[in-house]
Amino acid sequence: MMMAVIGIGGKQEKRTAAAAESELKKRNEELEKALRESKEREEQMKRQLQSAWERLRVAEEAEERLCSQLGDLEAEAVHQARDYHARIVSLMDQLSRAQTLLLNSNASSSSIALPSSS
Repeated sequence: MMMAVIGIGGKQEKRTAAAAESELKKRNEELEKALRESKEREEQMKRQLQSAWERLRVAEEAEERLCSQLGDLEAEAVHQARDYHARIVSLMDQLSRAQTLLLNSNASSSSIALPSSS
């Protein structure tokens, strides 16, 4: 009787071992699939990072060019402001001389007696 029980138990153990092996294979396949997907996501993230890095480099170069252009424009604006100021000073000087001439001319003509018409 003991032999029959051992024989039946052996078959059950084989089924259990086969089920466990099948379960392990299935779990291994799932893990391998997850690993592949993870590697694909990692590669995609690397490509996105490289693309972002390139965009950043281009933006930094553009910023440097814009700063240089802004500096040139500021220097030109200062030069134009100085020229404009010099022109204003020159015009004010001319106006002052003209006013002086007018005042002197008015003062001279008022001191001359005009003949009366009577």
